[in-house]
Amino acid sequence: MSTLQDIRYAFRMLLKRPGFTVVVVLTMALGIAANTTIFSAIDAVLLNPLPYKDSERLMVVWETNKQLGPEMWDRNEAAIGNFLDWRSRNQSFDQLGALFDTSMNLTGVGEPQRIQSYVVTANFFQVLGVQPMLGRSFLPESETPGSPFTAIISHELWQRQFGSDPNIINKSLTLNAHQVAVIGVMPPAFELQFPINKHVDIWVPMVIDVADPDYHDRRNNFLYTVGRLKQGVSQEQAQAEMKLIASQLQQEYPETNAEKGVRVVSLHKQVVGNVESYLYMLFAAVGFLLLIACANVAGLLLARVTARHREVAVRVALGASRWRVMRQLLTESVILSALSGLLGLLLAYGGVKLLLALTPSEVPRLHEIGLHVPVFLWTLTISIVTGVLFGLAPAIQASRPDLNTALKESSGRNPGSFQGSGLRNLLVVSEVAVALLLLVGAGLMTKSFLRLQQVDPGFDATNVVSMNIALPTSKYRDQQLNIFYDQLFERVRNLPGVKSVGGISPLPLGGTNVSRAVLVEGAPVVALADRPSVGVRVVTPGYFQTMSIPVLKGRSFTEQDRDNTPNAILVNEELASRFWPNQDAIGKRLDFEEDSGKQVWREIVGVVGNVKHKALATEVMPEAYFAYKQVPENFMSLVVHTASDPVSMIPAIRNQVLSLDKDQPVSDIMTMEQRLAKSVASSRFVMLLLGSFSVLALGLAAVGIYGVMSYLVTQRTQEIGVRMALGAQKRDVLKLVVRRGMALAIIGTAIGLVASLALTRLMRSLLFEVTPTDWITFVITSVVLLTVALLACYIPARRATKVDPLVALRYE
Repeated sequence: MSTLQDIRYAFRMLLKRPGFTVVVVLTMALGIAANTTIFSAIDAVLLNPLPYKDSERLMVVWETNKQLGPEMWDRNEAAIGNFLDWRSRNQSFDQLGALFDTSMNLTGVGEPQRIQSYVVTANFFQVLGVQPMLGRSFLPESETPGSPFTAIISHELWQRQFGSDPNIINKSLTLNAHQVAVIGVMPPAFELQFPINKHVDIWVPMVIDVADPDYHDRRNNFLYTVGRLKQGVSQEQAQAEMKLIASQLQQEYPETNAEKGVRVVSLHKQVVGNVESYLYMLFAAVGFLLLIACANVAGLLLARVTARHREVAVRVALGASRWRVMRQLLTESVILSALSGLLGLLLAYGGVKLLLALTPSEVPRLHEIGLHVPVFLWTLTISIVTGVLFGLAPAIQASRPDLNTALKESSGRNPGSFQGSGLRNLLVVSEVAVALLLLVGAGLMTKSFLRLQQVDPGFDATNVVSMNIALPTSKYRDQQLNIFYDQLFERVRNLPGVKSVGGISPLPLGGTNVSRAVLVEGAPVVALADRPSVGVRVVTPGYFQTMSIPVLKGRSFTEQDRDNTPNAILVNEELASRFWPNQDAIGKRLDFEEDSGKQVWREIVGVVGNVKHKALATEVMPEAYFAYKQVPENFMSLVVHTASDPVSMIPAIRNQVLSLDKDQPVSDIMTMEQRLAKSVASSRFVMLLLGSFSVLALGLAAVGIYGVMSYLVTQRTQEIGVRMALGAQKRDVLKLVVRRGMALAIIGTAIGLVASLALTRLMRSLLFEVTPTDWITFVITSVVLLTVALLACYIPARRATKVDPLVALRYE
């Protein structure tokens, strides 16, 4: 009964001061909404198990190779020979499956299109513990050479292209000019998100032909391996066994496996990847923001409790216990936090929508982010906890009134004797310190992002559009490839508004990199495993002109660089300087690891500028370029430099492709400027969110300082009036108030700087060419914070200078 009385009384008191109530609810709602929004992402991406049976038993098995660079050595695809040995020898996994990602041309069903696909072992879906919604999974004999072509399609493709046809099973698709029977349709929203975080529309079985020499080439690494641990087997046990198998393979195949090992990683951790560190950093940021909001509200409640000190004193004098007073005040705080939680939940709904709009597509499990039950429970929890957190200190303070002083006052004013001033000052100092911590973090991320954008990618992306063309091997081989590309380049080059056209495989920033072991002419002959690795790309003669990549020495490719001429290559500046420092690389020869196993010397005819092919934040690696007519490629990225907006040229370019082959789609159409923007999307995302939170924190800290100074002016009105009556000038009063507020701000800034020096070191892996202790960032953010604090102090100080001494003295 008394609890209901407390609740009714609390509502009456809150309605009595609507301005105070609105300010508190809005302040807390912002902090709760930010926390709820980020927690929704953490819940979906990090906390929820993957949507597979016993997903904690699913592991990714990587091949390691210590000969590769520090960024690559511990997570590499496996050669099929190694995978088959892993599968046959291990005792830790119930199932061990493999896959590799590719894309295929789907024709005969509307407009031709390029669709993302996986080639998988027959047991792949058994490994994951999922089954098709319609039809069946692959049979073991699907891996046998000569088996009928079959495929399993996604639920989305089934709806989009086949109108949810219930009789789709056993119907034929045309994939890469082959007739393929559909044997299954996967359930809605089925995604693996490994090895690529893209929607996949089709799965086809992997044919394992033991008679094919490529399947016995343990240098040919292209398989991703996923396994399901046996019941009761731990990840550590599986790692130990796979390490033993890898050591056996090192002894059996020393030329290819001498430095190769195995690493077992949970599938969940693999899917989450680097996103985990970003999300936890944002979660820490919104946690700090909520602390600032709590400190602000605690300061407001302290001020309000002071205004009610006579009421509290009367209640205590009439017999109310200390606990009874505290309970009443805590009830009001919890009601305020509950209202804040409801409003915060409404704001979080919009926040989640905004988060989804800003989040890069590379973030895994993006479609699972939403306000689900765990998120509601989280919001409820933080609402209750924050209500107690910001209400406890004022309640404790108010429950210990000085009855003699309070009851002697006739007006309810308590001039200059507010007991909670020290606590209120501590809250302001804490706000400033935490706000500086967020500002420094946002400043470091912003500077890192700006540095990243200033990186020269090695090419000019202005007015360049790119698109992928994959010609099916069943229709195009060798000379047919050259004829198709020659005709296409000629037609596109003659389009109005086109300045130049070229092709490359694979495209810079396209997510694919190919490397080969290389032997330098004149250098000691070493085993293949000990040779340096060099990136290789196939280009057309017009590529470097189209991308504005400079030819520093020698010449570029011409139409004369055909298969019946000496094997010519171009190399980048990094390769030339690494292999022949202080020498001219022109005329030097390299022998690349050839699929045929034959030694083929290729002569360097030109040196071109370095290009950031993998990512802007990575180091440039040595690279070589082959002429496309000497190394034919079915997959080619077309790049077109236009005189104006390249997007307007896309329909015309697509029409030229269809005019040559009506069944040939183009895919992944994007301007190079869009590719550059996409490559830094994750950094931009974190910078925007962290920057927004820090600005909000700065605003809340300013409001906190302003509130304390305003309260100080109100409480010391009599003192100020006396000072001015005795001859104090306005500037003296101004300095008095500003000095008090800035002292708090400076102490908070000092504490914030120390905390930032300690905590920003955790951001080291997220920064690019910026140290976690960058002094310029620390200085600028401190100056910004102190400037805002000065403004927050100056406004109430100005009001203090306008106090009328006669009016102030009447309070006596």
